[in-house]
Order: sequence, then structure tokens, then C-alpha cells
Amino acid sequence: MPGSRSFALVLAAVAFAAVPAADLASPASAQADGTLVRDLDAILTHDALDGADVGLVVRNADTGAVLYARDSDKRRQPASNGKLISSAAALEILGPDHRFRTSVAATGPVRAGVLAGDLHLRGTGDPTVLAADYDALAAEVARGGVKLVRGRLLADDTWFDAVRLGTGWAWDDEPYYYNAQISALTVSPDTDYDAGSVIVRVAPGAAGRPATVTTDPPTDYVTIANTAVTGPPGSASTVSVERRHGTNVIEVRGSIPAGGAAENEWSTVWEPTGLVTSLFHDALARHGVRVLGGTGTGATPADARVLAEHLSMPLSRLMVPFMKLSNNMHAEILVKTAGRAVFGEGSWAAGLRAMTAQLGQWGVDASALSLRDGSGLSRMDQVSPDQVAALLLAARHEPWFAVWHDSLPVAGVADRLVGGTLRNRMRGTPAEGTVRAKTGSLTGVSALSGYATTADGVPLVFAMISNNTLTSAKPFEDAVAIRLAGHRDGQSPPAVRVAPVAGPELECSWTKSC
Repeated sequence: MPGSRSFALVLAAVAFAAVPAADLASPASAQADGTLVRDLDAILTHDALDGADVGLVVRNADTGAVLYARDSDKRRQPASNGKLISSAAALEILGPDHRFRTSVAATGPVRAGVLAGDLHLRGTGDPTVLAADYDALAAEVARGGVKLVRGRLLADDTWFDAVRLGTGWAWDDEPYYYNAQISALTVSPDTDYDAGSVIVRVAPGAAGRPATVTTDPPTDYVTIANTAVTGPPGSASTVSVERRHGTNVIEVRGSIPAGGAAENEWSTVWEPTGLVTSLFHDALARHGVRVLGGTGTGATPADARVLAEHLSMPLSRLMVPFMKLSNNMHAEILVKTAGRAVFGEGSWAAGLRAMTAQLGQWGVDASALSLRDGSGLSRMDQVSPDQVAALLLAARHEPWFAVWHDSLPVAGVADRLVGGTLRNRMRGTPAEGTVRAKTGSLTGVSALSGYATTADGVPLVFAMISNNTLTSAKPFEDAVAIRLAGHRDGQSPPAVRVAPVAGPELECSWTKSC
């Protein structure tokens, strides 16, 4: 994830040559001949990592024995490796069958189609609710006989607190969809479930004329300030979409070529509860339900009657888009949901208290790490590779492990809901299709931690976190994973040569185009 929108990074290319093998079948033999240590040392001491702070640990997943460790006890910013903690803790605290509930309730009697009271729309944080789901709720209200609401439409987002952005998040990332505001009443514009954002679609007109801009879902909650024009056919696109800080004015600038395809950009909104209220009000009107008293916010009375409700998919299914695509907002919603479940308080403080307590039950010393959010967006998170590896080992003994393991990105698999953020990495190598691991990126920060199986079937866990890098650490992460996956006892494994190639390094969790 970029800490700002402008930074230069690189991609990795990996080549192979035969070298003597290291025996990973047992920890003793691996340490005895030193080949594994030598090879991993060579990767981590590459000149390109001079001055960086890099830690790596590799452990036998069955025995827990440490096969390799280099500065693995030092805390670092984990970036999206923090999602390993929030996802595992959420599965333990909430359970794989947890569903989010969104409901519509009424106060006052309904006579002859007239509700003599208020209509309440209550959310519990569901990041998977689409505009179509709010439309279905409105249709259910209408089918129930309500045609006129004399009171108000009140949005109830009190399941969570009113703190919308996390501690230590970068202000200049706030307009972008990976840094959306967190509300218990939210909406997603797509089935990646990018809660709290809208899609801004920019289409060409006639050459020399203004570009056409629409939003999905359609809404007047945001204001489009469009100065984009249609350029000559075949010209370069220079379209930019950015929401003005602290407002719902989305500026669209640049040029899009005539006859070219429309371009989609994702933008957060200021105050997702307001967007939901607007969408639901419009949906009620489409289904013939008029609200006379306007809109507002407030808690739903305990005696309100439920008129309609929507249940999300279970958490076990949400884990796939969450972890494969490294969705930050899912992580933060789960943190606040855990806080509500354990302490009756939907806040970051309560949720992180619940999650760090759970880490202690897995043998991870929570007093030796620091978490300020669930996604790793915060620059104040501090976790060591040893702590991540301990979690990876402990999770293997939990009843939900298969769900969690399956949610991790798989190296080199092109399907974005299988390969996820690793789908363009390690293709054509021993790691392809076998390494399952969580990525992580911030400017100057990179991480890769997860599971590898050697060519002769020895299961491993590994955790690598790099801070203070000036070039990409991803080629070196890939080299480590390939070295582990390519080993076969008694045979020469492939040596991994790291060859950086010029190009952008944005992970697929931070750009929709890759």
C-alpha cells in the first residue's frame, strides 16, 4: 500500500541454476550442512537490502523446530501481515458462521399504509451490503404495507463508535478506497466489497467535448467536479479521480481518448452512513414509500418492530475476498465487531484488546507487540516475524484452520480469488500453486508470511518482514519462498538469483487494474 500516491518500486524476475541441496527433512541435517542457512543468508544480505531492516524465520510446521532465523525477534511494521492476526482472531472470537445483520424497524402503528412514527435502518458493520440489497430491503418494507412514513428515516450506526479512521493512518491516503471510513452502516459498490466507496466511471464523449462521468451506485450524495475532456482517438489517457479532503466533492480531471473504453476509479466517501441513508431513502421512493419527516441518525428503540432484514454471507465466505484481496476495511470492521462481541463496545480499542488477549491464548506474547488497527495501515503497528510464525503454527490446531488456510493467496495462480495478491508472483517456479502466504506493503515496508511445503513434502511456516527499504523487498521474499518450496531431500535444489526489473510494484490490493 502506498503511503503516498507517488513512489518508485520494482518487480522481480527469478532465474534458476543447480546448486547442492540442503536437507530440510529434519532440522538437524539442515543445520548440519548449512546449505539452507547459506542460501537464505545470501538472499537477505543482497546489496539492494543494504541499510534495510529485514527479519526472517523458517520453522518446521510439524515440530516447530527453527530451521532459520535472522533478526526475527525484532519488531517491525507488518503492513498487511497484520491481517493474519485480525483474521485468525476474528474466526476464533466470532466463529466462521458469524453473519452481519442489517435491519429495518418501525416505531408507531401502521394503519391504512401509514406509519405514524419513525423508520429505522440499523447496521452492524456488514461490508458486503450492496445498493441492490438496500433496494431489496425497501421492497420488503413496501410489501409489508407501508406506503407513507409520517416520521423520519433514521440511520442507526451505533453498533460501532463514531471514530471513522484509524490511528496512524496517512491523511493523503484518505480519498482512496483502501483507506475508507469505518461505519456500522456502510455499502460496497462491487463484489470485492470495498465498503465505504463508490466507483467513478469516466467515459469519452466526442473529441473535444467533456468526458461523461457517472457513479456506481448512482447517487447525488457525492458531487462530481468534472473538468475531464475527450481527447483525439488513440491519444493517451490522463484521467485522474480524487476526492477533496474532508468533503464529498470528487474532482475528475485529464483527458480520455475518443472511442476508447470507459475507465473506472474507486473513491471513498466522507461519512458512509450518509451515503447509505441517501441510497435507502431513494430506494424507498422507488418502491412507493414516502418519508415525510426527512432523514437523520439515531439509535433504534428496543421496542421497535422489525419490518425487514438482510443477513450477510458467513464469515467463512467473507474470508476469501478479505484475505485474497487484502481488504483493509474488512479487517477494521472485524476488529470493531470483535470488540462489540467481547466487551459490548464496537471500537478499535475494545476490538484490539479482545484480539491481543486471544493471541496470548495461542502462546504469542501480546505485551511484546503493538497493534493500532487490524489491517496494517497504521504506521504504529509493531510485530516481529517470530510472533507471526508462532501464530501460523498455532492456527494449524484450530477447527477453523482450513477456512483460514484456504483464504491465503496462492503463489502464481492467476484466478484473483485464488492467487489473490500473489497471483502475479512466483509463476513458473517450485512455489507456484504450493506457497500460501499473506503479503504486505507500505512505502518502505514489505512482508510475506505463510506456509510452504518442500518438494519432498516437509511442511514449513515462514515469516519475513522488511522495513526501511529503498527498493522492493518482494524479489527477495519470492526468492525465499522459492528456495523453501524447491527443496527435495538428497537432491540439488534450484538456487534463486534475484534480478530486479524496472516497473511499478503496487500490489493488487492497492490498484484495481492489475
